Amino acid sequence: MTTGFFKTCVWAVAGAAALGLGTAASAQEVRKGGTVIVHMNSEQRTLNPALRASTGVYYISGKIVEPLIDRSYDGYEPVLATEWSTSDDGLAITVKLREGVNWHDGEAFACDDVAFTAMEMWKPLLNYSSALQANLESVDCTDDLTAVFNYSKPMPLDLFVAAMPDLGHPMPKHLYEGTDILKNEYNTAPVGTGPFKFVEYERGQYVMAVKNEDYWREGYPHLDRVVWRFIRDKSAAAAALEAGEVHESGFIGVSMADVERLSNDDRFEVGTKGYENNVAHSTLEFNHRNEILANVKVRQAMHHALDIDFAIENIMRGFAAPGRGPVPAAGGANYTDDVPVYEYDVEKAKALLDEAGYPADDNGVRFTLRHRPAPWGEYTQLWGEYYAQAMKEVGIDVEILTNDAPGFLNGVYRDYDFDTANGWHQFRSDPAVSTMVWLRSGQPAGTPWTNQFGWQDDEIDQMIDDAASELDPEKRAAMYHEIQRKNQEILPVMFAIEHPFISVTNKKLQNHHNTPRWNSSSWYDLWLAE
Repeated sequence: MTTGFFKTCVWAVAGAAALGLGTAASAQEVRKGGTVIVHMNSEQRTLNPALRASTGVYYISGKIVEPLIDRSYDGYEPVLATEWSTSDDGLAITVKLREGVNWHDGEAFACDDVAFTAMEMWKPLLNYSSALQANLESVDCTDDLTAVFNYSKPMPLDLFVAAMPDLGHPMPKHLYEGTDILKNEYNTAPVGTGPFKFVEYERGQYVMAVKNEDYWREGYPHLDRVVWRFIRDKSAAAAALEAGEVHESGFIGVSMADVERLSNDDRFEVGTKGYENNVAHSTLEFNHRNEILANVKVRQAMHHALDIDFAIENIMRGFAAPGRGPVPAAGGANYTDDVPVYEYDVEKAKALLDEAGYPADDNGVRFTLRHRPAPWGEYTQLWGEYYAQAMKEVGIDVEILTNDAPGFLNGVYRDYDFDTANGWHQFRSDPAVSTMVWLRSGQPAGTPWTNQFGWQDDEIDQMIDDAASELDPEKRAAMYHEIQRKNQEILPVMFAIEHPFISVTNKKLQNHHNTPRWNSSSWYDLWLAE
């Protein structure tokens, strides 16, 4: 099934060509005031983006806590940083900071905040960033508004800049210094510099933020308030949209059937624009501590047993493409499609399993695996169920373990209580910002969405490290092409499907989805029409 709606979506990096969302500023006069209500389908354990790089965290805290640099359709734009430069050897990056910015508690924002956050949060604690900033030795404040990042190995300036929208949120030093950072009360009641100030977090119900009257962008924000409502049931979320009780549901927060249905409702704009910086992979993750899964022939057989085209058509409604490794097509020059692929072939899968030493018993069963599907949405659950059905065809029994969000994160990334798992993983502008942490060994134990799979390869580790410090863009791209090929050969993680996200947005919202990471951005210019 591929509907007319999905046929018209050019999803990869087509931005303005994608259907519907993010129209230019309305000709009508901007209306000040009002409350925008946003659907959230899962609870957040932290709202500190300097500790957790996560879609759910950015969706809320991106309006409260600002990064040094953000991304627009015209490129990277200054936020708390105003300019940036690098030394010839790539070992020092100098960032000029914005003057006249205050934290929500009235204290002045300054270089000390950036230096403290970088060394105490970004480097040791923030998932993805701990690998990205592994070679960061210090951050010097030559004055209150100048931060110099010092590295032991070259840091490409374009990589540093690409990382900042997601991994560059300073936090207030005066509220964290001398505390247990991971247990600090402000992790769930963040104090930022953004257009909205945190007010309240009612567990299981909502998060509320109100207009920052002291915001540094003069005349902004337009809204009085933003409220994020937690609605786990997708049908209930769709009903709330239709009743006007919720203005926006992002990141495929409602069922694909409702996405399709609401795209034909004149009250809504439905599409992928605003997610160009948030392309995702649907993954299959292997626990290599299991000797069965440590066998590369088994992993290759499992890939041959999956009909990816069927999954795309029936789970994603045609709104996706086959994955080609850890870098998606949205990765630009760092992507290549010159990689090994695994055509759907049940007989070949069976033959590989026989070769691996796992013949079927009298009941046709070769072995049993315990599988954890991520509870991130309908399609992650359906992908897990399809995976289990597909494995049965080649003699692999799969027991599905039902999880809530903490159960999944702890079971896979902390307790390693799984054989296989599936979820989705976002690509964030550059391989070194996001996807390489799925392959590089040595990630801090228990860090979500990193290599916690008991898998390690010295050659790939070295390739990842070399690419992260290569200053020549062409050489760097060639390194990532080789890493892609290696991943597709040995499949430590299966990046099975790549896809954009989808928003359903009430047309009363104006200036929405006008940046390539809009749902994660500040919404300072968003306004609500009558």
